[in-house]
Amino acid sequence: MGEGLWVYLSASPLLWLSVTLLVWVTALKVAKVLPANPLINPVLLSVSAIACLLSVFHIRYQTYFAGAQFIHFLLGPATVALGIPLYEKLHLVRANLIPMVVALFAGSLTAVTTTIYLGHVFGFDQTVIASLAPKSVTAAVAMAISSGLHGDPALTAAVVILTGISGAIIVTPLMNAMRIRDYSARGFAVGLASHGIGTARAYSVDPVAGLFSGLAMGLNAIVTSLIVHLFL
Repeated sequence: MGEGLWVYLSASPLLWLSVTLLVWVTALKVAKVLPANPLINPVLLSVSAIACLLSVFHIRYQTYFAGAQFIHFLLGPATVALGIPLYEKLHLVRANLIPMVVALFAGSLTAVTTTIYLGHVFGFDQTVIASLAPKSVTAAVAMAISSGLHGDPALTAAVVILTGISGAIIVTPLMNAMRIRDYSARGFAVGLASHGIGTARAYSVDPVAGLFSGLAMGLNAIVTSLIVHLFL
């Protein structure tokens, strides 16, 4: 009886939507207890917890995503909403326009070219290299770029998430070690390298950092989608 009930519930989209929300809320509470520890990142905790649940209970990812897709849908509106603080701080953006443009093209070129170069060094085939090249772009755009280059969008999504989590973990201690105190520079750097996950981390540290991170994330998606075709 119990096993049959679990089989029924595990196939329900509502179950995995609820599980995802519960895991996220729990991860946020854990992160607030240890805010100074960069490894206690709510995204990292949530991804790890859900991956363990799916593995333990032998749940296929497609079954899980049938519920999680409702949250996935909100990525679009959430990204558009980043334009609100941009409008409110437009004067600050204008004051930093030239450094941002230079950093944007330098960061985009570095992210794409180093990935392609290392892919060739390690002997990856063209499909894998095409999948890895847009790793620093937000997931939806990165998967579209990967598909257009005949890469594997699923692999791209996994690498994008890993890149975002890595950036969110190391950005604060790295910037502190480099003695970079300007939150506009800190935010723009993490947005270039770690897209949405890094932007969420930037907003939790400082609103200005979050603003510039969101701006960098959006601009990098445009620039990368244009330049990546020059190298592949």
